[in-house]
Amino acid sequence: MDEQRKTDIRRKMRKRMIPIIIIAVIVVIALWLFTPFGYLHVRPEGEYQMNLNINGQTYTATMENNSSASALKHLLNWGPITINMRDYGGMEKVGMLWKGLPSNNTDLTTEPGDLVLFMGSSFVVYYDTNHYDFTKLGHINDITQEELKQILGDGNVTITLSLPE
Repeated sequence: MDEQRKTDIRRKMRKRMIPIIIIAVIVVIALWLFTPFGYLHVRPEGEYQMNLNINGQTYTATMENNSSASALKHLLNWGPITINMRDYGGMEKVGMLWKGLPSNNTDLTTEPGDLVLFMGSSFVVYYDTNHYDFTKLGHINDITQEELKQILGDGNVTITLSLPE
């Protein structure tokens, strides 16, 4: 085969490889952002405290000792996370995390103040009870159901999660 033909074949191969590489990079980024990919190595690190800022008031939650709560802590090490939450079913506020977390679902009956991960990327604050397969992330400390209902209100609410300084 002559040199010109070899050069033409190499050029065609490069042209075909560039879109494949771009697609592969996009897939890896999407997996990292929207799935637990990147947090599969996370192991439970013990309970910790997390702050929730709701309508200018800061509340403290004790987080669970599971890989889901530990992955959330890793996210919070990068900085606070603000979540726009909407009311669902007259029992909870739910909003999307920007990053999927590993699930540790168990048959769970929630209590007011429970913080739950649903479907790997929905952050849920319960102000009433529910029963389902959930991943419990933690529980807001020292708060009653009535206080929660008043704080969270009837409509949408913005909650900022952070680690204590």
